Amino acid sequence: MAFSQADKLPDGFTYIDREIPGVVYEIRYAGSNNFIGKPVDGYKRAQAILSKPAAEALARVQKELIQKDYMLKIFDAYRPQTAVNHFIEWARDTSDTLMKQDFYPDVPKRDLFERGYIASRSGHSRGSTVDLTLVHVGNCEEVDMGSTYDFFGEISHHNSAQVTQTQKRNRELLKNIMRKYGFRSYSEEWWHYTFTPEPYPRTYFDFPVE
Repeated sequence: MAFSQADKLPDGFTYIDREIPGVVYEIRYAGSNNFIGKPVDGYKRAQAILSKPAAEALARVQKELIQKDYMLKIFDAYRPQTAVNHFIEWARDTSDTLMKQDFYPDVPKRDLFERGYIASRSGHSRGSTVDLTLVHVGNCEEVDMGSTYDFFGEISHHNSAQVTQTQKRNRELLKNIMRKYGFRSYSEEWWHYTFTPEPYPRTYFDFPVE
């Protein structure tokens, strides 16, 4: 794998904020506000990386959103396999429920694999999947999507009956514009999108986020 000397990224990858200057970040896995409750292995910096085609498409999303007084907020993008392995290790320790009330109050931790909330391989590791939401241009406050990012429960599904009509419309706004520029939604998580066609559909990368 060839790496750029300038930024230590493999050829074909870029930082999202290089393609979208000023993009809003809240890289949850680089800190403690996540379902584990501490920084995740492989995240050395609060940075977001994507394959170059996905990042360029995301820049086109942002350009159109700004005309509607919205912007993107990024929670996660490329995720190294090291981080996925950390999730697996954490899930096996059923005694560690530090963040249960905030992220999975109604799901037994032992069921997180079976219900598909955690997997041994993540599409994020292929480099073209991004977790995001919308914020208002004027104050950078998040648009109400009905549930928080990474909440493990039915309310996070796109077709959830637990959200209001306004929250449903907000989700549809995000989904429609992401689809317009080539991103496929994931029915279980309103924040999760994958650029298609993926440049690396069968490769799971493990370089760190730094």
